[in-house]
Amino acid sequence: MFDIYVSPKRDLLVVCKGTARPILGSPGKWRKSKKRVVEVSDEIKSAVETQDYLRKVRE
Repeated sequence: MFDIYVSPKRDLLVVCKGTARPILGSPGKWRKSKKRVVEVSDEIKSAVETQDYLRKVRE
Protein backbone atom coordinates (compact mmCIF):
# COMPACT_ATOMS: atom_id res chain seq x y z
CA MET A 1 0.00 0.00 0.00
CA PHE A 2 1.05 3.57 -0.61
CA ASP A 3 0.22 6.98 0.87
CA ILE A 4 -0.39 9.88 -1.49
CA TYR A 5 0.30 13.51 -0.52
CA VAL A 6 -0.75 16.58 -2.54
CA SER A 7 0.60 20.13 -2.27
CA PRO A 8 -1.24 23.38 -3.05
CA LYS A 9 0.90 23.68 -6.20
CA ARG A 10 -0.55 20.32 -7.35
CA ASP A 11 2.62 18.33 -6.73
CA LEU A 12 2.08 14.64 -6.08
CA LEU A 13 4.20 12.63 -3.61
CA VAL A 14 3.93 8.83 -3.26
CA VAL A 15 5.49 7.13 -0.21
CA CYS A 16 5.26 3.66 1.31
CA LYS A 17 2.41 3.30 3.79
CA GLY A 18 3.55 4.05 7.34
CA THR A 19 6.40 6.33 6.28
CA ALA A 20 6.73 9.59 8.22
CA ARG A 21 4.99 12.70 6.88
CA PRO A 22 7.11 14.41 4.17
CA ILE A 23 9.39 17.26 5.23
CA LEU A 24 9.80 18.78 1.76
CA GLY A 25 9.05 22.51 1.73
CA SER A 26 7.04 24.20 4.47
CA PRO A 27 5.50 22.06 7.26
CA GLY A 28 1.84 22.61 6.29
CA LYS A 29 2.45 22.30 2.57
CA TRP A 30 1.52 18.63 2.06
CA ARG A 31 -1.89 17.14 2.81
CA LYS A 32 -2.63 13.46 2.70
CA SER A 33 -5.05 12.27 0.04
CA LYS A 34 -8.12 10.49 1.42
CA LYS A 35 -8.08 7.94 -1.40
CA ARG A 36 -6.44 4.59 -0.72
CA VAL A 37 -3.95 3.36 -3.29
CA VAL A 38 -3.26 -0.36 -3.41
CA GLU A 39 -1.34 -0.63 -6.65
CA VAL A 40 0.89 1.72 -8.63
CA SER A 41 2.81 1.38 -11.89
CA ASP A 42 6.17 -0.42 -11.97
CA GLU A 43 7.95 2.91 -12.61
CA ILE A 44 6.49 4.48 -9.47
CA LYS A 45 7.02 1.31 -7.41
CA SER A 46 10.73 1.18 -8.26
CA ALA A 47 11.11 4.91 -7.55
CA VAL A 48 9.41 4.53 -4.14
CA GLU A 49 11.72 1.61 -3.26
CA THR A 50 14.83 3.75 -3.82
CA GLN A 51 13.35 7.06 -2.65
CA ASP A 52 9.97 8.82 -2.56
CA TYR A 53 8.24 9.51 -5.89
CA LEU A 54 7.53 13.19 -6.57
CA ARG A 55 5.97 14.72 -9.70
CA LYS A 56 4.00 17.67 -10.95
CA VAL A 57 0.36 16.83 -11.70
CA ARG A 58 -0.94 18.05 -15.05
CA GLU A 59 -3.82 20.47 -14.92
